[in-house]
Amino acid sequence: MTAAEDDAAIERASALLRSTAATLAEAGARDEALARYEEPKPVLGVVPRRPTMRPLGRAWRLGALLLTAEGSIWATGISTRVAEPGRPQHHTASVEIRRAYRAAAIQGGFPMGETVNHGITPIALDETLVAGPGPLIVHGGRAWVRWGRDAPVELERYLADLAELLLHPPQGT
Repeated sequence: MTAAEDDAAIERASALLRSTAATLAEAGARDEALARYEEPKPVLGVVPRRPTMRPLGRAWRLGALLLTAEGSIWATGISTRVAEPGRPQHHTASVEIRRAYRAAAIQGGFPMGETVNHGITPIALDETLVAGPGPLIVHGGRAWVRWGRDAPVELERYLADLAELLLHPPQGT
């Protein structure tokens, strides 16, 4: 494929993402918070401060992608449901890390029950997508999404399937 065909695929992907975002916004589909986990420097170099999560906006979770209302995308990272963190119980490291993330989300002002996505990475909609390492790639003049270990799926089909789940969630979810 030529660079012009890949450039056209990037433009089509960008337009498709904006269109999907508009559809989800118009329907009032459930979105989630985006945040950056921060460990503040100690006051005066010695008094520790609690970690927090700084809000970065909102997005719809579409599998491996987080889509904002503007049509920009992020690669998913860590998802935390805001709940009372409880006290350290000296369980496994992974349990204590999840507890610390819940505490940081509360410190950041996120409401109970909110889903907060952090450890996320912005995805530029440019030539870096051509055969890139991320979940969204352009190859052969078409945009693809890698999700898990499955073979890549064409972006158009991927967005249609996952947007449909947000617009019409299965009963009981």
